[in-house]
Amino acid sequence: MKLNILGCFSASPRADAHPTSQVLTIKNRTFLLDCGEGTQRQLRRYKISFAKIKHIFITHLHGDHVYGLIGFISTMSLLKRKKDLHIYGPKGIEELIRVQIRITESHLSFPIIFHELSSKKPQIIYEDNRLTVETVPLNHRIYTNGYLFKEKPAPRKLLIEEVEKYDIEVSFYNNIKAGQDAVLADGRVIANKKLTADPPTPKSYAFCTDTFYKPDIVEQIKNVTGLYHESTFQEDNLHRCKPTKHSTAKQAGLIAKKANAGKLILGHYSSRYETLTGFKTEAETVFDNVVLAEDGKTIDI
Repeated sequence: MKLNILGCFSASPRADAHPTSQVLTIKNRTFLLDCGEGTQRQLRRYKISFAKIKHIFITHLHGDHVYGLIGFISTMSLLKRKKDLHIYGPKGIEELIRVQIRITESHLSFPIIFHELSSKKPQIIYEDNRLTVETVPLNHRIYTNGYLFKEKPAPRKLLIEEVEKYDIEVSFYNNIKAGQDAVLADGRVIANKKLTADPPTPKSYAFCTDTFYKPDIVEQIKNVTGLYHESTFQEDNLHRCKPTKHSTAKQAGLIAKKANAGKLILGHYSSRYETLTGFKTEAETVFDNVVLAEDGKTIDI
């Protein structure tokens, strides 16, 4: 599982600070998470293929998370994309995009399938044979969801040298990988644990931005491998959190600690801070494994 940070700052973009957008690669799937202004330029800058992105997840409809979407869609049409594009986001996202397409008299070369969200409870919105994606309801000034990506357990790893000792038919391999014991022609039963090894532990990633401190998400994201949690402010601006519905770096650390996260990734920094060092230092007062999101950084999860 790999995360490419395209932008990780709040509010208006600057020459060296792009608004929220990231690309998650998991089980050979490529997902775009939020699409702030300039996202397509960042994708080109870091050589990430437009064509690989088939699903886009938008947390909420504030501009710094969605203003890059119409430009990205338009460019893909200019490139003659044909494959469907799925966009998940709050109710209203289809109208936002359709109006821009209509007023600009644009004609897309591919279908867009919108999945509009309105539930305030967690729900699975995407599933295939390798992973699921579910919403994480957040507390912001407008309707907002985070997203939890969870790998499904992989089949057990076949110990081919052990299997060949017993002359087991190849047609039974999938059953063995699924956990079944092997029954030989002479009636002997070979325990599955002799023929297989445990698969890698499934990984998970929670993308939680923007939100006021909301400890009730902890149960849903318990033991998450990687957690991205917004940290717009440091504790010196704690008083700004309630009116803006944002969090501090320390509060992000508390969520990570309560959830027993493997790694905490901070982002959505306010431009009032000249350096990012204080965010990491503050979060580390309550949680050890802290990584700063930075434009262009690649993070292994």
